[in-house]
Amino acid sequence: MSDSPDIFAAGGVEAPIDPAPAAAQPYRVLARKYRPSSFAELIGQDAMVQTLGNAIKRDRLAHAFLMTGVRGVGKTSTARLIAKALNCVGEDGQGGPTIDPCGKCEPCRSIAEGSFIDVIEMDAASHTGVDDVREIIEAVRYSSVSARYKIYIIDEVHMLSKNAFNALLKTLEEPPAHVKFIFATTEVNKVPITVLSRCQRFDLKRIKAAQLSTHFAHIVEKENVQAEQEALDLIAQAAEGSVRDGLSILDQAIAHADMEEGGDVKASQIREMLGLSDRSAVRRLFGLLLEADSQALLDAIDAQYRVGVEPLSLMNGLLSLCHQVTLYKVGRANDPTLSDEAKAQLGAWSEQLSFPVLHRLWQLLLKGYEEVQQAHMPREACDMALLRVLCAADMPDPGELAKMLSQGATPAAPSAGEVDPERSAAPVHEAPPTTVADVPAQITEPEHVERQSPENPQTEQQVPESNLPQDFQGVINIIGGVSPILESILIADMRIISFSAPVIEYQSARPIAVSDVKKITDALKEATGSVWTIKEGQGEAKPSISEQVQLDQDAATQAILDTPLVKAAFEAFPDAELLENETEQAPAESRPESRSSQA
Repeated sequence: MSDSPDIFAAGGVEAPIDPAPAAAQPYRVLARKYRPSSFAELIGQDAMVQTLGNAIKRDRLAHAFLMTGVRGVGKTSTARLIAKALNCVGEDGQGGPTIDPCGKCEPCRSIAEGSFIDVIEMDAASHTGVDDVREIIEAVRYSSVSARYKIYIIDEVHMLSKNAFNALLKTLEEPPAHVKFIFATTEVNKVPITVLSRCQRFDLKRIKAAQLSTHFAHIVEKENVQAEQEALDLIAQAAEGSVRDGLSILDQAIAHADMEEGGDVKASQIREMLGLSDRSAVRRLFGLLLEADSQALLDAIDAQYRVGVEPLSLMNGLLSLCHQVTLYKVGRANDPTLSDEAKAQLGAWSEQLSFPVLHRLWQLLLKGYEEVQQAHMPREACDMALLRVLCAADMPDPGELAKMLSQGATPAAPSAGEVDPERSAAPVHEAPPTTVADVPAQITEPEHVERQSPENPQTEQQVPESNLPQDFQGVINIIGGVSPILESILIADMRIISFSAPVIEYQSARPIAVSDVKKITDALKEATGSVWTIKEGQGEAKPSISEQVQLDQDAATQAILDTPLVKAAFEAFPDAELLENETEQAPAESRPESRSSQA
C-alpha cells in the first residue's frame, strides 16, 4: 500500500487525506425495521404458532398453507417465517425443521433478505393469468437448488383469475414432496372452495389494542423516543388491530413530535395529527345530550370543530361511548385504557340509562353517522343529527306509549320550572300529537304513568272493571303491543275453554312454557292493574285463532270445489289442482297480526 500515493500522482490527482466515509444507511420505516424475525416476535397469533410448532415436531407438515386476515396482521411475515422454519439447518448446518429458526444460517439470512433462490414470492395482483401459473407448474418438477424445500409464497392469491386457479388445482393437490405452497389473502371469500379444501387454513386475528400499545412501548424504547402512554393507546386504537398500520402511525407521530420539547410523542399531538376527538370531550358531549342542553351542545360541537376534530370522528366517538356504556350495563367493561374518572362516569350512566334508551340512542347516533358520512356539509349535518337525538329525548318509547294509550292516561301539564323557553315559544301546530309533556327532558328511564300519592293510594283491587278486556281478542291486542312473540303464542297455541277477565282457562295446541305464561300475566297486570290467572284446564275448547283461520280457509276451498263448474272442470281434467292466490295469502300466513285480525 506504500505506492498508493504514486498511483494518485501518476493520474494527476491528489491523494485524499482521509478515506471516503461509508455511505449512510438509508432510513427504514418502523413497519419494515421491526418485522418479526421469529415466531416469538409474532404477537397475537399464539394458536397458529402452536399448531405449526406441533406439526413440525410431529412431522405432520401440510403441503399448502393459506393465511387470511385483515391488512397488517402478519400474513406475509408468517409465510416467510414458515419458509425459514422449514429450511433452517442450524448454525452447525446439521439442523432440521424447527419452530425456532436460528436466523444465522445461510437459508435463514437469505430468506430474511429476500434473496433465497428456493423461496419464490409472487404477487398475484400483478401476475393474475394462467401463463404465470403455468411457469410455477413447470418449475415445481425440478428439485430445490440448495434448500430442503422449494417454497412458493403467493400474496393476494384471491387476485388470480378463474383459469389460473383451475390450472393450479392438480399441482396444488398432489405437489412433489420437496414443494410447499403458502398463500396469503385479505379476501378469503374470493378464493374458490376447491383451493381452500386443498390448503391448511390459518385465520390471523386482529391484534388487541392493549397488545399493540405494549408492543409500541417496546419499540419507542428501542428507538430512544419518549412517548406518553395515552398517546400509544390512541395509536393502538387508531390501528384497528393492524400492526403495520399502527407502526406507520407511530412513525408519523415521532416525526410530528415537537423537537424543541425533546421530541416526546404526546396524546394531544396524536389527536391533532389524526383529527381524533378528545375522549373526555366526547364524554362531556354525551353528558350534554343526556341533559338536553341544546345551547351547550352546539357550543361543544363548535369547540371540537375549531380544534380540528372532524364531524365524522365526533359521531364515531359518541357511537363508541354509547357502546361502552351498554357494555358496562351488561358487565362487560373491557377497555384497560380508560381512566378511573372515565370508568366511574360510564358506570353512573349505565345505572341511569335503561336498555331501551341505550338502543334508541345507538340507532339515532348510527343514523346521524351515516348522514354525516354522506353529507356535502358534514358540520351542519352533525349539528342537525345531534339536535335530533336531543329532541327525541322527551318522546316515550313504543312500549310506554302503548301502555299509556291502553290505560287512557291523560298527560299532566308540566310545571312552570320544567318548561323549556325555546320549546314554549315554538308554534303550537309544530308539536307532535303523541308527545307526552310530563316525560322528563333527560334521556332517562321513563317514569310510570300511574303515580300513587300517599293521600289517595290505589290498589289493584280498586281498578274499575271497564279497564279489563271483554274478550280474548282484547287480551291479544294488549299483548301485541308488548311482544309479537307472546302474541303469536296466544294466537297459535291457546284453545280457549272459558274467558272471564281476569281469568283465562285454556288447552294448549302445542306445549307452552311456564315462563311465557308468566310473561303474559305480568304484561296484563301492568297494562290493566289487575292480577290475571291463566291456567290450563279440561273440557271442551274452541280452536285456536290460527286453527280457526285455517278451518275457514278449508271451508272456503271446499265451497269452491263443490260448485258445479269446478266439479265439471275436475271431471274433464282429473290431474288438475286448485291453487290459492299466493299474493293474497302470503301476508295472512306470515304475520300473526293478520291472523288475529281475521279472527
